[in-house]
Amino acid sequence: MSPTIKVLLAEDQSMVREALAALLGLEDDIEVVAQVARGDEVPAAARAADVDVALLDIEMPGATGIEAAAVLHAELPAVKLVVLTTFGRPGYLRSAMESGADAFLVKDAPAAQLAEAIRKVLAGERVIDPTLAAAALAEGANPLTDREREVLRAAEDGSTNAELAAALHLSQGTVRNYLSTAIQKLAARNRAEAVRIARDKGWL
Repeated sequence: MSPTIKVLLAEDQSMVREALAALLGLEDDIEVVAQVARGDEVPAAARAADVDVALLDIEMPGATGIEAAAVLHAELPAVKLVVLTTFGRPGYLRSAMESGADAFLVKDAPAAQLAEAIRKVLAGERVIDPTLAAAALAEGANPLTDREREVLRAAEDGSTNAELAAALHLSQGTVRNYLSTAIQKLAARNRAEAVRIARDKGWL
């Protein structure tokens, strides 16, 4: 009999997390040995439970699943990373892969499909939801530079250019230029629309 695959489940919605844990627990070769509701709790939990695979929801407090994946990939490279998303945003797939994810699946995929993905990544395969992969290819690469993304993220709360400049240690003119370029690239009418478009595409 093959050894049990030890899984960490990171999901902030307790009902979803418990349902996933229960469904995976029905598999003979899979055991959910750790559960967390925050992205920033993932590395310590993965280390403490000596897990083989981490299932990471993208939208979590503390840190996103993609940010948690990047930390795990750097600190515990032997742990396989499966990123789950409710939102089929093309940019998320690219970000997840750049963070070291081994699989990228929609959260409402059948439990059997998720279990099979866990086995496949442990065997060294990469598993990507085909619909999300097609959408990511059609969408193309994120046109925003790291600095433009940083300024857009900071502008999300409605901060003025002066406040952004102070927070990011940039001149107001530089902030204005970054915002203007980002708005143009996203074909947005203003910064609020630029933030929304970038968020919807998973580019922030």
